[in-house]
Amino acid sequence: MIDLTQAYEALLAAASSVGAEITSPWFYTQLGMIIVALGIGLGGGALIKARVDMTKLTMGWPAPLRMFLRVVVDSAWTAIFALVVIAIRLVMLHATWPSRSYLIGISAKLALAWLVIRLVTSILRNAFLIRVVSVSAWCVAALSIIGQLFPVLDALDSVSIEIGGLRLSPLLVLKLVVLLAVALWLANIGSNFFEGRIKQTGDLTPSIQVLLIKLTRIGLMVAAIAMVMSAVGINLQALAVFSGAVGVGIGFGLQKIFGNFISGVILLADKSVKPGDLVTIGENSGKISAMNTRYISVAAGDGREFLIPNEDLITQKVVNWTYTDKNTLVKVAFATNYDADPRVVCKLAVEVAAGVPRASKTKPPGCILTEFTDTGMKFALTFWIAEPDGMDGVKSEAMLGLWDAFKREGIRVPYPVRELRVRGGALPVETIVEMPQ
Repeated sequence: MIDLTQAYEALLAAASSVGAEITSPWFYTQLGMIIVALGIGLGGGALIKARVDMTKLTMGWPAPLRMFLRVVVDSAWTAIFALVVIAIRLVMLHATWPSRSYLIGISAKLALAWLVIRLVTSILRNAFLIRVVSVSAWCVAALSIIGQLFPVLDALDSVSIEIGGLRLSPLLVLKLVVLLAVALWLANIGSNFFEGRIKQTGDLTPSIQVLLIKLTRIGLMVAAIAMVMSAVGINLQALAVFSGAVGVGIGFGLQKIFGNFISGVILLADKSVKPGDLVTIGENSGKISAMNTRYISVAAGDGREFLIPNEDLITQKVVNWTYTDKNTLVKVAFATNYDADPRVVCKLAVEVAAGVPRASKTKPPGCILTEFTDTGMKFALTFWIAEPDGMDGVKSEAMLGLWDAFKREGIRVPYPVRELRVRGGALPVETIVEMPQ
């Protein structure tokens, strides 16, 4: 009963305080200032949107940065409103009592929370992360309004553990996560920007471009992590205790990953393979579509892509069809019977090869007689094409041309004939032999 009475009295006191504040002339003064600040914010935001040409300003910028700047311009009125009410709040704190500007302070904190949510969520695509950022921003704003933000931060910093001279607390972990996410996002934007500039440089070979892109990305990521750790007060020397464990991990669990990384750097540096090369590795053939830190992607041309570890390209035999020259020799093997004149056959084959659309005009085709067999004569037709892509299709065109030429000239292609001879007796009575028609 006593608890109910105390709660009732507290509720009455709160209601009385709220009523007194609402009836106070300062309440309406603050409300009017907030409305004026809102008008200034809306007007300033409209002026900025009218003056800023987003298409011209962000020409050539990375897509995430263009989206972020677009959200910044759209939210300019919120930023102006927050700045105006903060300025009014500071003036009133120096000119009058703090209680006479509390409503302006609440408006400023809510505007800043909304601005942070708009800016951060514009670069996120994960619904869960967007929800986490929104809830966190509103919680920080609520704690700041009721004056409990700094006590909560002190409480989070009061609980800590010591690991190798490194003091870890929940507050430190939160700072590290937030700053690291922002720094890595900026590093990713920077690496994408440099990647675009490097790819536009025509003086660099594809392998050197990939190498520079990888080194730039790794350097920016390492710099971002080091700057964040220094910003939150983590001494990098305190992490030396983990160096032994990392070395053991690389020596055992991460040996293959580290080996593939080093192999990828070597491949990019010696330019033995590069994007666009046609390669054969073991039983896999195709064009290199991408070179990554751990593997290369080889497109087979039929929808499949082989992901081959970089280490295999160092230790295994690799056939690079376009290493020094993209001109490729096409070999077509065929045979005729002994009724044909081999000189006429070679002449017809050369004419057919010269008529293939992709055959090189500067390097003439050739045809030679390679072998006499029990079924006929074997020939080898060779001609050059400018690109190794679609070699099977080129072979098919040449063989179809040979078929048409042989049909026209009456040259026959040999095929195996089997004869069955029965010796030492007649066939069984029930055996029926059907003669071909």
